[in-house]
Amino acid sequence: MTKAEFVEKLFTKANLASKSQAETVLESTIETITEALMDGDSVVFTGFGSFKVVERAARKGRNPRTGEEIEIAATKVVKFTPGKTLKEVVK
Repeated sequence: MTKAEFVEKLFTKANLASKSQAETVLESTIETITEALMDGDSVVFTGFGSFKVVERAARKGRNPRTGEEIEIAATKVVKFTPGKTLKEVVK
C-alpha cells in the first residue's frame, strides 16, 4: 500500500472533509511518532504494537565483493514490536 492509497482509505474510513485533511492527519501522526522516538520515548498503541529506539552494538562484518573483514559501528535503530491483536489478525 502506498502513501496515496493509505490517505485514500483514511479519508474514507474517518469520514474526513477532504483528502488533504487526511494527508495532514497522517503527516502529523508520523511527525509526532518521529519526535517521540528522537526524544528517546517509546510509542505504544495497545493491540497494534510499539515503536522504540534500541542500540545496535558494534560488530564485525564482511565486504561481500572482496571478502575483507570490516568493522560496523554501533548505531541506534527503530524497532517495531507487533501487539497481540495485530499478530492474531495477520496469522
